[in-house]
Amino acid sequence: MTEPDLFRDRYRVDSARLPGYDYGQSGAYFVTICASARQPCFGTVEVPATGWEAAFVEPTGLGQRVLAGWASIPELSPFVTLDAFVLMPDHVHGILLFDKNEPVGPPLSYENQFGPQRQNLASVLRGFKSGVTTFARVHALEFNWQPRFHDRIVRSDDELRRIRDYILTNPSRWEKEWDNGEGLYR
Repeated sequence: MTEPDLFRDRYRVDSARLPGYDYGQSGAYFVTICASARQPCFGTVEVPATGWEAAFVEPTGLGQRVLAGWASIPELSPFVTLDAFVLMPDHVHGILLFDKNEPVGPPLSYENQFGPQRQNLASVLRGFKSGVTTFARVHALEFNWQPRFHDRIVRSDDELRRIRDYILTNPSRWEKEWDNGEGLYR
């Protein structure tokens, strides 16, 4: 059994980011961001008479702010184009396309030097999350994000197509997947 990785005599959580990858370079990034403790504070899934295939999320006031905040990302980060996005009751899924008019190197060609963290995926999402959190504080809403986010670097057009489909059909799977963290249906 190996010893746990400690920093200043405390356990530390390894980064979920791909080691050696420059998250500021041009490319497509699929992200999932969750509310703290997966609290369903962004809205409710509504199922029309036509069935679950047409399910959608009716946003709360906070959910509307999440939608507006996501839509404003390109205003604050002009190198970002928004792609597929869905608001769910306790999380969001989205694809961000970074285009910095620079050649994209091989996926592992970058060595992180821990320089300024701006114009990269983490800084873009930090600004988005901060805007929603500020709105919640101003309106006395009890809300927090989970401290991290999940990302996937999109590596092909086929993968991008499959992720878009997953995002856009997410509300239709809510009944089967909600509170079912391992993806096993009841």
